[in-house]
Amino acid sequence: MDNLFILLILPAISAIILAFIKTSSAKWAALVLSLIQLGLTLPFICNFVPDASIQFSQSWNWITSLGIQFQIGLDGISLPMLILTNGLIPLIILASFGHQQKGGFYGLVSFMQAGLVLVFISLDAFSFYMGWEAALIPIYFICALWGDGNRISINLKFFVYTFFGSLLMLIAIVYLYQQTGGRDMSWATLTKLDLTDGAQNWVFWAFFIAFAIKIPLFPLHSWQPDTYTHAPSTGTMLLSGIMLKMGLFGLLRWLLPLTPEAVLRYGHIALIMGLIGVVYGSIIAFKMKDAKRLIAYSSIAHVGLIAAGIFSLTQEGIQGAILQMINHGISVVGLFFAIDIIQQRTGTRNLDELGGLASNMPILAITFLIIIMGAVGLPLTNGFIGEFLLLKGIFSGSDNGVWYAVIGGTTLILGAVYMLRLFQKTMLGQINDSHVHVADIKGYEVVVLSIIVILIILIGVLPNGLLHLSEASVSQLLQQIK
Repeated sequence: MDNLFILLILPAISAIILAFIKTSSAKWAALVLSLIQLGLTLPFICNFVPDASIQFSQSWNWITSLGIQFQIGLDGISLPMLILTNGLIPLIILASFGHQQKGGFYGLVSFMQAGLVLVFISLDAFSFYMGWEAALIPIYFICALWGDGNRISINLKFFVYTFFGSLLMLIAIVYLYQQTGGRDMSWATLTKLDLTDGAQNWVFWAFFIAFAIKIPLFPLHSWQPDTYTHAPSTGTMLLSGIMLKMGLFGLLRWLLPLTPEAVLRYGHIALIMGLIGVVYGSIIAFKMKDAKRLIAYSSIAHVGLIAAGIFSLTQEGIQGAILQMINHGISVVGLFFAIDIIQQRTGTRNLDELGGLASNMPILAITFLIIIMGAVGLPLTNGFIGEFLLLKGIFSGSDNGVWYAVIGGTTLILGAVYMLRLFQKTMLGQINDSHVHVADIKGYEVVVLSIIVILIILIGVLPNGLLHLSEASVSQLLQQIK
């Protein structure tokens, strides 16, 4: 089977089916449908040839009067993101089983999956933008309807931020479309446009701001901690595990090949923004008492390093970024799920009110520790090879590379500090008297965390398979820029 369109249409159909299921059986239906989607992804992985070509491509005339086509396909940059999306969604759905959600909730998750898939497989600017916006709508409602605290105003801020970035990107897309004579929006055509320096400059910033908000990069990050903290656990996993990768992917698929000269002019600014985020996010994370908020700030640090790796414009930096996008997705979903379990058992995620849980929850303690090791980048875990490649790329990417690498490398030290503090405050020490009867993880909780632990170790020991997927496509991308 090589009909890529089925991976787009199935979650859209699933969303409609799930919306009509009003009972608790919706969670099983959602899980089965997401596993079918994952199963249908496997032939594309098995039949993919790891060269620089676009594979499984399909196109249809969409809006004929405007010359707009619907084009989709896969290469070594988009396939890892498709694997991440369709691989994590079943885990995220299974992790939500303890919250007794109905069909409307899972319908929104499936609709968001359709938007995410469209973003990653689009080969024309119009369908990319459609997917970009389609993924935003369901996550807004998931966070607004099932979140806690002052969720309405918090999600309004999130929506305004991201919509502002989307508007800038749309203006740039319309401009590029006009440069083709109003005939074509395909990625292949737009990336071959001979833009003036002035045009490249403003198109670069329009796209970059849109992507930087979604990632988010410092100082465009202020929507993220509140949104992550007050979203339901499923929403937080979707946002951090997959949705922020849309921005990082956008840098690779659109920004770099569209404005190569502007990237060479301004890329160092973006790289420095990423490195500032590494230090800023790490320092703030260390001070957080809310475990969920701590992980939210740690995410800012991790994606800052990934963005810096992309703008190092080196083979190692960009391949490390792609690998680390997958690693971050796996680890952060595990971290947020572990905190969700702790909150469900104890009624709190305040680190000052926790401690000693390992005595009653040894299985959670072991899995939580391995996930933390992966997030920190310990050797033989998934995070190690990704961070090594990122730092190597940053080091060799410019004359100031050694200083950039030193600053980026602080993520290893600071990350270990705040992550081990998180483990110590939750699992070690004296247990709170009100928590002495908490039960260890079981059932679906063990399944989710075990799969995440296996992936952390497997990718850590055998990273070559994922690296081989992207190697040729990254080489071709760098040739387009330089």
